[in-house]
Amino acid sequence: MNKETLSTALSFYQSDRPSCDQFHNGRKLDYLRKADLSYSDFFRDFLLPNYPCILSPEFTADWRSRQTWVRADGSPDFEHLLKHFGDCVVPVANCDVKEYNANPKHNMPLRDYLSYWREHRGSRYSSPRGCLYMKDWHMHRTFPDHGEYTTPDFFQSDWLNEYWDTIKVDDYRFVYMGPKGSWTPFHADVFRSYSWSANICGRKKWLLFAPGREEHLRDNSGNLVYDAQSPILQNEDLYPRYSQCCQPIEVLQEAGEVIFIPSGWHHQVYNLEDTISINHNWLNGCNVDVMWSFLQGELAAVQTEIGEWKDHMDDWHQHCQLLLKSCSGINYCEFYTFLKIISKNRMAVLDAAVPLQTASPAELFALGPCHALFDLHRSEDVLSALLANEYFGKLDTDLLEPRPEQMLQDIREVLDAASL
Repeated sequence: MNKETLSTALSFYQSDRPSCDQFHNGRKLDYLRKADLSYSDFFRDFLLPNYPCILSPEFTADWRSRQTWVRADGSPDFEHLLKHFGDCVVPVANCDVKEYNANPKHNMPLRDYLSYWREHRGSRYSSPRGCLYMKDWHMHRTFPDHGEYTTPDFFQSDWLNEYWDTIKVDDYRFVYMGPKGSWTPFHADVFRSYSWSANICGRKKWLLFAPGREEHLRDNSGNLVYDAQSPILQNEDLYPRYSQCCQPIEVLQEAGEVIFIPSGWHHQVYNLEDTISINHNWLNGCNVDVMWSFLQGELAAVQTEIGEWKDHMDDWHQHCQLLLKSCSGINYCEFYTFLKIISKNRMAVLDAAVPLQTASPAELFALGPCHALFDLHRSEDVLSALLANEYFGKLDTDLLEPRPEQMLQDIREVLDAASL
């Protein structure tokens, strides 16, 4: 990031975000080639305004997985996958079964899934076991030095995986493999993060809805529809606002292409052919406030759900946080720890003599000091909002180190020094 982009970015958050309605009025997703724009251009034109786009196969052409996971005819190379990953236990979803608003999953060895996939293909994509889709396999976590792909430069500012790599608990990097006809129901991504998805082979169809459009796809109890193309939406008694809904933005993603899905864009995805994809959920300074808004909404839902117990439990607020963690994967105190780790790593970039906590310092230094300053400004804004939050103030934060107030002061001192 250069100084001009830093100045533009800081000014951006002093005004309202632009609307995405233009996409539902006929605007097509931009198709980007490597020579089209720099990181600063992408940051300004897509991350800040929260606009989706497609990256050409040039961005994945040198990935080893594009060469070795795929046969000459473009189909998955089952023999290679079996040889190198067959013993891995992977999560598999049944696309033919609805469980709440998703598909039930179970674990199986990848070799068994590949055997099923071959049989499924041989039976003209029909099986008494249903249409099984291998989803959310943490290949990177199992093989951190895999060398099968590299994150495109545009997506390197990844606070989400930086944090989880630091605490060594989880990650949000996945491999998906599925036969023609497998699909993912209507949803938005975890924490309302960004996602990028690269087709190693095969083709996908995406149905995209800009933020806010999903409200027309809620039933009269406020629940989102499971299938955004289901005839049940025509029932006005169940879905009273569907008649106001615009058609989704339909995107066909070819082999090698990478799609960028911005924060809060609900989507539904179909595999039009046998398909393998690499998928990352990620967020950064551009959408960390969206994550914070999401957590506030999730807490409000928890508080409503157990509101009747508020006057009968001394630790009701803490109990709400436990449920928030269980339902959403993070609570307010952990969100503070997340902001703290990200902020300390940016301070270390600005003071290269201080060792980084993160396991991937090279990416942070490559993004440069202007990016570190932008990230600290965004951390300051969201940490300030967290400290001002009524419900964070009701929590026992004595064990947080440093105290949130001190962390905010440290960030401000670094920013003040940088402006001199």
